[in-house]
Amino acid sequence: MIDAIVFAITIVFPNLALMWLGFFMQRRGEASQSFIDQASSFVFNYCLPCLLFFSVVDSDVDYGQQVKLIFVGILVTFVLFFGAELYAKRFIKRPADQGVFVQGIFRSNMAIIGLATVANAYGERGLSIGAVYMGLVTILFNILAVITLSRVSKNVDDTLISRSIMILKKVFTNPLILALLSAFAYKALPLPPLTGVIHTTGDLLAAVALPLALICAGASIDLKSMLSASGLSMQASIGRIVIAPIIAIAIGLAFGLSGVHMGVLFLMVASPAAAASYVMAKAMGGNDVLAANILAFTTVVGMFGMAFGAAALRALGLM
Repeated sequence: MIDAIVFAITIVFPNLALMWLGFFMQRRGEASQSFIDQASSFVFNYCLPCLLFFSVVDSDVDYGQQVKLIFVGILVTFVLFFGAELYAKRFIKRPADQGVFVQGIFRSNMAIIGLATVANAYGERGLSIGAVYMGLVTILFNILAVITLSRVSKNVDDTLISRSIMILKKVFTNPLILALLSAFAYKALPLPPLTGVIHTTGDLLAAVALPLALICAGASIDLKSMLSASGLSMQASIGRIVIAPIIAIAIGLAFGLSGVHMGVLFLMVASPAAAASYVMAKAMGGNDVLAANILAFTTVVGMFGMAFGAAALRALGLM
C-alpha cells in the first residue's frame, strides 16, 4: 500500500506543485492575464503539437492494440454525456445551466492535466498512448459540447447548423489534432527518421509544453469563484471528480483493461474539467459563471481525487 501511495504522489503532486507555482506568481503580480493568454496560446499552437508529434513518431507502440482502450474511452464519454443529460433535464430548469452542467461532467482536461499525469506515471510509452487517446476523444468532446450547449442561442442567426460548422472547422484546424494526423502519416510513409536540428528543436519545444501549461492553469485559478461555488456547480464537480472516474473504472474492468491501458483511461477521465469548457460555454451563451466555478473547483480538488484513485488502483494491481 505504501508503494501505491508513493506512486500516486509521484504522478500527481509534481503537477499540483507547478499549478500552485502559477497561482503564487499570479498572486504576486508576476503572471498577468496578458502573460497567461500569450503563454497558453504559445503552448497550444506550438509546444503541445511538437510534444504530440514527436511522442508518436519516436514511439514503438503498436497503435492497433489501442483500439479497445479508445473504444472504452468513447463509450465512457457517451455514458457520462447521456447520464448527465437525463439528470439535467429532470433536475435543472434553466437551459443556460443545463448544457454547462453536462459539459462539466463529461469533458475532462486531457491535453494538459491528463497528458502530464500520464507522462509522470508511464513515461514515453504512456505519453504516446495518451496522445492518441486524447486526439480521438477530443473530437467527440467538441461535437457533444456543441449539442448540449445548443439549448441557448444568442441570436436568430446562431443556429445548430452554424454552430456545428464552426466547431467542425475548429476541430479540423486544431493544432493538436493536425499534429497527431501528421505523425500518423509520417509513420505510415517510408520516410527517414527525423534527426539533427529538426528533432532537437522539436524536443526543446515539447519540453516546455506541460510545465508551462500547468503554470498557466494555476495562474488562472480564481479562489473567490471556487469557494463561492453554487449547489449546481458542486453537483457537477462531484460528477466530474467522483462519478466519472468510477464509471470509467467499471467499464474498463468490464472490457478487461489493466496496466498502462487502465491507467491511461483513469487518468484521462479523472482529470479536472477542461479549460475549453469555460470558453465554449461563454461563446455559446451558456452560464459562464457556473462554468468558471466548475473549472476552478475541479482543477484544485480533482488533483487529490486523481491521487487517491491512482493509489487505490495501484494497490489493487490494476494500474
